[in-house]
Amino acid sequence: MTQQDLAERVLVTRQAVSRWENGETQPNTDTLKLLSRTFDVSINTLLGSPQKLVCQCCGMPLDDDATLSREPDGEINEDYCRWCYADGKFVYDTKDKLLDFLLAHVPNPDNTPEETRRQGWGMYLSALKHWQA
Repeated sequence: MTQQDLAERVLVTRQAVSRWENGETQPNTDTLKLLSRTFDVSINTLLGSPQKLVCQCCGMPLDDDATLSREPDGEINEDYCRWCYADGKFVYDTKDKLLDFLLAHVPNPDNTPEETRRQGWGMYLSALKHWQA
């Protein structure tokens, strides 16, 4: 893809693309969204992964764009994993349903009692954006 091709796709000048490539400037927020869609990668990835993302529903690290959720229009959503948020809808409608899933699927090598695990996970999840009322 040439600079001109990219410029046309993201509605900027060829000179703007050249300045990005040379590190003279960075795209603005709206252009980053267009670049994200054009290259099918997250904005975080475009910026060199400066943030350590975690799913704001289950707390799973989002280390790879393949784990990120998508909006119904295909736009990447960097707040949630694809297992908690799909097609514009949340998979777990209550924290208890998510807790039940986590207790059943997360290894428990120390044989911690279920109630202790439930309380620990519950406190962790409560700090995430999705579960803050």
